[in-house]
Amino acid sequence: MSSILTNNGAMVALQTLKSINAGMAQTQSEISTGKSVANAKDNSAVWAISKVMEADVKGFKGITDSLNLGSSTVAVARQAAETVTDLLTDIKGKIVAAQEENVDRDKIQTDINALRDQIGAVVGAAQFNGLNLLQNTDTTAGTGTINVLASLDRSDSGVSASDITVKKQDLGTQQQTIAASGGTFTAAAATAVTINNASSSGSFDLSSVTITAGTAYSVTWDGTDADSNSFAPATYTNATTAGTTRAEAAASISYVARDGDTAADVAKALATAYSKHATDNSLDTDVLNITNVNGALTVSKSNTYADAADQINVRFSSTAAPGNVIGGGLADLANINVSTQSGVDDALTNIEGLIQTAIDSAASFGSVQGRIETQAKFVTGLTDALKSGIGTLVDADMEETSARLQALQVQQQLGVQALSIANQAPQSLLSLFR
Repeated sequence: MSSILTNNGAMVALQTLKSINAGMAQTQSEISTGKSVANAKDNSAVWAISKVMEADVKGFKGITDSLNLGSSTVAVARQAAETVTDLLTDIKGKIVAAQEENVDRDKIQTDINALRDQIGAVVGAAQFNGLNLLQNTDTTAGTGTINVLASLDRSDSGVSASDITVKKQDLGTQQQTIAASGGTFTAAAATAVTINNASSSGSFDLSSVTITAGTAYSVTWDGTDADSNSFAPATYTNATTAGTTRAEAAASISYVARDGDTAADVAKALATAYSKHATDNSLDTDVLNITNVNGALTVSKSNTYADAADQINVRFSSTAAPGNVIGGGLADLANINVSTQSGVDDALTNIEGLIQTAIDSAASFGSVQGRIETQAKFVTGLTDALKSGIGTLVDADMEETSARLQALQVQQQLGVQALSIANQAPQSLLSLFR
């Protein structure tokens, strides 16, 4: 049945043309934006995922900047620590030369003083953007380490940032001092070790000790010789009572902790201090030795006292009273004096410890710098992978879009012709009424 009121053919042709035009609009949008999902209307689920990933990409770009800054800062500190190591090696060469008696030791000492001043200059200049990792004498918590933003970790519970911690290494040459006033180092319970015939060793487990910046930790000892033929008690005594005065502690084995120090750091510092003290005072370490074993101060002897009453009492104590001043890691440089034979002998022992301190610092910075650079490389690769993933989700396939555009253009032309034919159909009804 034909009707002049309802043109079904025109309606079908019109709907088809509208559909073709909508496809053309979508294709043109993909061509102009390059995206198959340009907004939430196109595909809300895919759009939401892509936006979260784009936010992560923005975050990782900031992390890359942080890692680059951290790497540069650590690189300056590492280079400075290596330079200090070389300068200390030069000082060792001077000390070795001073072992010969037929040399001008005063001139050698002048050269050593110049090298020491140069070390101070290097340490003072080793800063990047105002941050110096070779100086750490502040007792304020949180100043002994810096955190380099390393990653953003996304999980079901949210997003959290992770850091690479860089510990400062103090290579300063300032002296460590503990004021003689302001209280005593009083030994707390379970901090005394007695060495005698019945007990040849003991230790202070510092893992349970809370290390606080600015607190002075000390090792003191006193000897008792019942038969007066094993050792001289006065030689192995640096304290008169269990409650050692600050003046006594300052003159013996003490260490003021800096921010970031661990129990292992304190144990190492005290063991090193005792080794130097024993060398400077010609103490026999077979009679009494204090070493660092896995972060614990170990007290031991290898000889046998002649009488069971012969003993040495060793105490570990601490105080946070005012007057504690943190010293530099290379403070013993000020004590090197090769103008005398005894000074030459002591200097050769001391310089080895100072060189090792500088080597440890450079190695620590080198390890951290390597980790930062590895993380930076990973973040760069991760960012590229995220960008690729986002592109897979939302980017338009331009080859497919081009082919679809060609087809839609042909369909559009045919749709227009079909609509034109359908609109002309009612005209044929006029012939029925002639």
